[in-house]
Amino acid sequence: MLELAWGDIVGQLIKDRSLKPRETGVTMIIDTGIGIRQLNDILEIGGHCIDHWKLAFGTSVFHTTKALQQKLGLLAEHGILSFPGGTLLEVALIEHHCRDYMKHAKRLGFSAVEISDGTIAMPEFRRRNIIHCAQDAGLVPITEVGKKDPRQQPTAEQIAEQALQDIEYGSQWVVMEGRESGRSVGIFGEHGQILDSVVETIAEKVGLHADKLIWEAPHKEQQAYLIGRFGTNVGLGNIEPTQVLAVEALRCRLRFDTLYSVAEKMMRIGTWDPHQIEPKVNEASVVISVKHE
Repeated sequence: MLELAWGDIVGQLIKDRSLKPRETGVTMIIDTGIGIRQLNDILEIGGHCIDHWKLAFGTSVFHTTKALQQKLGLLAEHGILSFPGGTLLEVALIEHHCRDYMKHAKRLGFSAVEISDGTIAMPEFRRRNIIHCAQDAGLVPITEVGKKDPRQQPTAEQIAEQALQDIEYGSQWVVMEGRESGRSVGIFGEHGQILDSVVETIAEKVGLHADKLIWEAPHKEQQAYLIGRFGTNVGLGNIEPTQVLAVEALRCRLRFDTLYSVAEKMMRIGTWDPHQIEPKVNEASVVISVKHE
C-alpha cells in the first residue's frame, strides 16, 4: 500500500482518487525528448501518478536503440504503458505494412501503440484492422480521434461516433485530439478556450464509455475545467513530465482552481464553518499514536 507523506492530514480530499493499475482517471505524459537521468528523477517522485507515457510524434526515431530500450524498461518497471506517438504510425503505414511496425515496436519494448489518422486519410476497415494488428502483436491498442489541421475538424458527433466505433473494435482507451498546443482542434477554440457544447455533445453520445476517454489538455485551465466537469478520475493527456504532481494536486482539489468550489459547497451545505474553532487535541494521545506507528 502506497504511504503518502500527508495522507493522514488530507485523506478526505484524496480518497476519491483511483489507484494504479487504473481503469479510469489515467494520466498520460507527453515526452518530447527527456533524458534517462531526468526520467529516473520523475519516476522516483511521481511514477505512482503516471499511467501512460507517449514519446510524442516521431521523437522516438532519434533515440539510439540502447537509450530507448533503457527508457522503456524503466517505464515498465513502474507499471506505465509506453507508446510512440500516432503520427509515427501514420508515417510507417505509408512505407511499410502494419505488422512490420507492430513487431518492431514490440521488439523495442513498447507496451502499447497509438493509432491515429490525424494527418493521413484512413478508411474505417483499415482502422479496425490496425487495432487488431496491435492486439495480435501483444500491444495495447490506444486510438486517437480528431484531426491536427484546424481547417479539417470533425464535428462533435463524428468524434463521438468514431470513439464508440474504436471501443467496439477493441481500443482500450481513446484519446481526444488536442495537440501539444491545446488550441484550434477538438474541444478547443483558437485561444485554447474549451468549447462547452462540443464537450457536452461528446459526453452525451459516448455515455457510459466516457471513462475510456483521455482528453489531451496541456494547460492548467483546461485540466481544471475537465476535472470540474467529469470529476477527479477523468482521463487527462499531453501532460508535461515535470507537471505530473501539479496535475495530481489539481485532480485531488489541492490547488485553488479545484479547491475553491469544494470549500464553497461545504460552507453552503454546512459541513464546514470557517468560524468554528476546532476542539482541543489531547497531545499525549497524539504522541502515543505517533510512537505506536
